[in-house]
Amino acid sequence: MTLRTNVAAYHKALVLKNNRFVKLLAEGKYWVAPGETVISYDMAQPFVAPLDINILLQEPALAEALLVIDVKQNELVLLYENGLFKSVLAAGRYAFWKGIITYTTISIDLGKYEITEAVDRAILLRQDLVPYVRVYTVESYEQGLLYEDGKFRKKLEPGIYYFWRTPAALTVYKSDTRQLQMEMNGQEILTKDKANIRLNCSLQYKVSDILKAVENKEYDKQLYVLLQLALREQVSAYTLDELLDKRDAISPLVLSAVKERAEALGVTVADCGIRDIILPGDVKEIMNQVLVAEKKAQANSIMRREETASTRSLLNTARLMEENEMLFKLKEMEYVEKIADKISSISVNGGGDLVGQLKQIFIPQKKG
Repeated sequence: MTLRTNVAAYHKALVLKNNRFVKLLAEGKYWVAPGETVISYDMAQPFVAPLDINILLQEPALAEALLVIDVKQNELVLLYENGLFKSVLAAGRYAFWKGIITYTTISIDLGKYEITEAVDRAILLRQDLVPYVRVYTVESYEQGLLYEDGKFRKKLEPGIYYFWRTPAALTVYKSDTRQLQMEMNGQEILTKDKANIRLNCSLQYKVSDILKAVENKEYDKQLYVLLQLALREQVSAYTLDELLDKRDAISPLVLSAVKERAEALGVTVADCGIRDIILPGDVKEIMNQVLVAEKKAQANSIMRREETASTRSLLNTARLMEENEMLFKLKEMEYVEKIADKISSISVNGGGDLVGQLKQIFIPQKKG
């Protein structure tokens, strides 16, 4: 008994019998013989083969109706429908109906990491492409180096970089190109006279050759060691007293020594300085005692100079009064006035020499 089947508009149908392809049906109404199976397909959807697709494609009618896309191993295909990105096709064979949608593809060779294909960045950020894309960001203050399987490939300037996720190992080394500061605190060093002191030192530097810096493992730690060695070399050539006196003169010497050696690390040293010299407790106490003694000696010297000047002034005054009787009288009156200020009342006899009477009161008379 035959059955009637209807193939809708924009659909195709496969007629199978005993798992064998019989024919392809287009839009319309058909009679189907007993034992035949009809499978309908929406032509706007991918073709899903009910049998091995390689067998079905042996039929010329079906092969003509389908667009077949073969994706090789280590390859990727971006599928576009009517110019819009649709999906990612991994290795395998895919089939789509012709006639409704215009399909275009971009083939990606996953044997190379560079994205040379005309792929929009927005598509690279889509979730279905995330497993196939590597993204690296080099900030505006950084430089980067790209290595493939441990081999240097190229420098990366600031920006965002997209690479295909190939079997090869990609590594991006980044370095801050701004001026950086290195702090060295509490570095113990022996002076020429065997005084054990501690130094606080700072160094300003920047990475000038990132390739050299990366080739030197932990270049910043190596730079720290260079600073240590330069400090010890310079400081050990001075006694403690010389070091305290020439502290500012040592920093340029340390800078010169570090700067020359740092170039091999790909680093340019801008400045270097000794911030603090920390003395041991016993030395600090001795230095404080010396300082106090020096200040006392300075104070005593000043006092002696003042006393000498005062004595010299008195001597000069005495000589003037000896030579000038009027000046002597004025000086007597000055002292009498100063003494009288401290007395509430004084009784004197009128008619006599007032100054002479006051003199007799305040100045003891010598016994004959």
